[in-house]
Amino acid sequence: MLSQHPLLAKCNGGLDKLTLAEAVRLAIIGELDAINLYLQIARCVRDEKARKLFEEIAREEKTHVGELLELLRRLDPEQVRELEEGAKEAEELLGEG
Repeated sequence: MLSQHPLLAKCNGGLDKLTLAEAVRLAIIGELDAINLYLQIARCVRDEKARKLFEEIAREEKTHVGELLELLRRLDPEQVRELEEGAKEAEELLGEG
């Protein structure tokens, strides 16, 4: 992840709703990357206390993803519809459980 994404470099004191939704998507990407990083580190760490710490940090990042997804749902109604459509399609292909 870049230290300053070009999208955010142009904020000049505020983001409109569309640009904020884009920024939230970038933040979600960052959180998902962080989850993968912490879990990969946890798998490589021999020290159990350190491993558990990295696993806990990964869980916290998952909470952040949930928070950001809720914000994105509020900012982008089309995203909500498409998420619901994707869930239906997956359910049809995967079955109910």
